[in-house]
Amino acid sequence: MWKTINNGNGNYQDVGQGPTVVLIHGFSEDSSVWNPQRDSLSANFRLLIPDLPGTGKSTLTEGLTIAAMADYVYSILLAENIKEAVVIGHSMGGYVAMALLQQHPEVMKGLGLFHSTAAADAEEKKETRKKSVAFIGQYGGELFTRQTIPNLFSPATKNRQPKLVEDCITMCAKCPAESMIAYTNAMMNRPDLTGLLSSVTTPVLFVIGKDDNAVSPANVIQQVMLPKTSSVYIFEDVGHMGMWEKIEASNLLLNQFVSFCQL
Repeated sequence: MWKTINNGNGNYQDVGQGPTVVLIHGFSEDSSVWNPQRDSLSANFRLLIPDLPGTGKSTLTEGLTIAAMADYVYSILLAENIKEAVVIGHSMGGYVAMALLQQHPEVMKGLGLFHSTAAADAEEKKETRKKSVAFIGQYGGELFTRQTIPNLFSPATKNRQPKLVEDCITMCAKCPAESMIAYTNAMMNRPDLTGLLSSVTTPVLFVIGKDDNAVSPANVIQQVMLPKTSSVYIFEDVGHMGMWEKIEASNLLLNQFVSFCQL
């Protein structure tokens, strides 16, 4: 069921029963990106799946940062009186999960970086993001989405499942251009939290797509030895959208990880 927070400006799905899992979507996505996982996970766990401010049913807030989005997720946990949860973030959602870990480590029962990283943007990446902001400002979010989303899928997926790519474009094109710009600036200005992984005491899941063009697999591999307890899964023939490209494998992996976090 859908619930609201912040006077109706924030919205999130609350599905299932059991230990709590928070699923955080990435850039220009909304909570529906987790639909392929929702039924599988909600059979055993309670899922809180927010629309981050500025996408889906949630209103964009001024001065949006990754830390502010983490505060937003934390406000949902407070509203539901949840003391701890396994938090899984896809791409930008992983940056939000890392910020939540930094601000409120006590709520973390487990952390999942699904095609994401604890590192800040390199200078080259920041320049690319600046160009993205300029492009979106000039040509709009829909054209940007149509040009960039196909690059998030592996060659194998684009060849075998072209409709999947089109469905992702349709979802992401709904994100307002002003939200895309706010998200891009937030990602560009986020701090490096790699060192935080060395101090995390709860299990950390790293999901890596071998054909990921958005988050370098080589860079993520450098982080997997930092936490005390790491689970690492590398998908073959997957880009940046493993939860769509390999649904059954993703569902099994997430069910196993969340169950492990309860031990």
